[in-house]
Amino acid sequence: MVQRLRAPHPGWRAYADTVVVGSGVAGITAALAARQAGSVLLVTKARLQDGSTQWAQGGIAAALGVGDSPEAHLQDTLVAGAGVCDEDAVRALVTEGPAAVRRLIALGAEFDKTADGSIALGREGGHLADRIAHAGGDATGKEVSRALIAALEHTIGEIEVIDHALVLDLLKDEHGGAAGVTLHVMGEGARDGVGAVHAKAVVLATGGMGQVFDATTNPSVATGDGVAMALRAGAAVADLEFVQFHPTVMWLGGAARGQQPLISEAVRGEGAHLVDGSGVRFMVGQHPLAELAPRDVVAKGIMRRMAETGEPHMWLDARTGIAEFSDEFWRTRFPTIRESCLQHGIDPAKDLIPVAPAEHYASGGVRTDTWGRTSIPRLYACGEAACTGVHGANRLASNSLLEGLVFAERIGADLAKRLPWTEAPVPVEAPEDVVDVLLEPSVMAEVQHTMTAGAGVLRSAQSLDRTADELERLAGHGADAPHLEAWEATNLHLLASALVKGAALRNETRGSHWREDFPDSADRWLVRLATRLDPATGNLVTEKQPLRSAEMDGVKP
Repeated sequence: MVQRLRAPHPGWRAYADTVVVGSGVAGITAALAARQAGSVLLVTKARLQDGSTQWAQGGIAAALGVGDSPEAHLQDTLVAGAGVCDEDAVRALVTEGPAAVRRLIALGAEFDKTADGSIALGREGGHLADRIAHAGGDATGKEVSRALIAALEHTIGEIEVIDHALVLDLLKDEHGGAAGVTLHVMGEGARDGVGAVHAKAVVLATGGMGQVFDATTNPSVATGDGVAMALRAGAAVADLEFVQFHPTVMWLGGAARGQQPLISEAVRGEGAHLVDGSGVRFMVGQHPLAELAPRDVVAKGIMRRMAETGEPHMWLDARTGIAEFSDEFWRTRFPTIRESCLQHGIDPAKDLIPVAPAEHYASGGVRTDTWGRTSIPRLYACGEAACTGVHGANRLASNSLLEGLVFAERIGADLAKRLPWTEAPVPVEAPEDVVDVLLEPSVMAEVQHTMTAGAGVLRSAQSLDRTADELERLAGHGADAPHLEAWEATNLHLLASALVKGAALRNETRGSHWREDFPDSADRWLVRLATRLDPATGNLVTEKQPLRSAEMDGVKP
């Protein structure tokens, strides 16, 4: 396993009190919140608006409606998480969530309203109350991103932004704490090529590892760079085995690869039905909520029915006459999804939509406590890059945007307490015996095929062993010249290896982790699986840890 990416020596240097990596809801919120602790530099891999946030269709969940409560939201989240949520983290999410959404509205975010001017609240799978705020019908992420970028633009002089920059590795001081990052800027100017940003604190908000499987709802930039960087640096990552496959992604054919159109859960929330090729509503009787069961239940239901019938996909029926659906309803409530369907020759008001599960969200990431602190001093993580314990074995629909808001603000509050009295750490050179490795760009596609075949929705000891063997073989495909695609391939390979290790160890079916050879859940697995890279051997080591996120071991003020 690689302990450092092979890269040229930094050719330029910069300084900020806090460097935030990522520009989705978590990254920009963290950057705005970190201003109270000093200077901020925000690094983003492409453009500010190119991350996963803009693709969020369904909305943002919060107890904003009459009759709803944080306690009810907490219970729904715990049920979806299948017993392995960190209840302290969930309580922070649901109690601080409504105020965080109101602050987002104060920044300029505009959510859809009812006739009386109140926020229109919908329902999605796993929620027992209407608590999903949406914008533009099915363009919530795009509106949240727009509002946050606009707020960022009003902070000229307070937050510096470096775009088109891939984070490489963590800089550490003599005590092992975070002291900045190295990164590669893909452009020309005063800061191009590989450079180093020295900082008192580093916040990772780099999103998930959406490109680790063939079919995904994630953009191409989601290659897990921040999580891989933290793992190489010695931080603990956790819950990587809990990958949520969204049950209703438009099926584009067996040869389709990369990002594919998501058909939001909110469509089922409005009354759409899942049917097989014979028109049978196969989810009825499998769960009390039928099509609105938690995502892992629906994804498994679709996979089972596909196996029973031999069909390559199922169908979503949201045609005129189903619940409130009509052409006008599609145009106003789900304009983005409607346009996506039309682009693929499907009129959703008249035609069935072919759907199948695809990789959607990583519930795991860099393990943090309830203030975003990781096991490395002054290294923080939030959003999909983090494992706060909020999601447990299966993220409750529309909790992700809320998690990004709440825990990014918590990081800002923690930084404000710590950084003003913190001396700027001095980065030290990595020891000469640290191994740096780089894999060929072609490894990425092979990792994706291998993971889809053996570590996707359906897993077993046999399939995971085959996958681990193939990943080990791919580790020998070294590249000579450092460049973007090779760095991304190396990051994905590391995370795939860690995911498979956790999935092989967890001998049970729980939430979004489905073991065919262990179809039941077991109380002995009410634990979190944390993985580290052993610096002495270069091997991944996975161990059981308690669910609760007491202050991280080794974290110092």
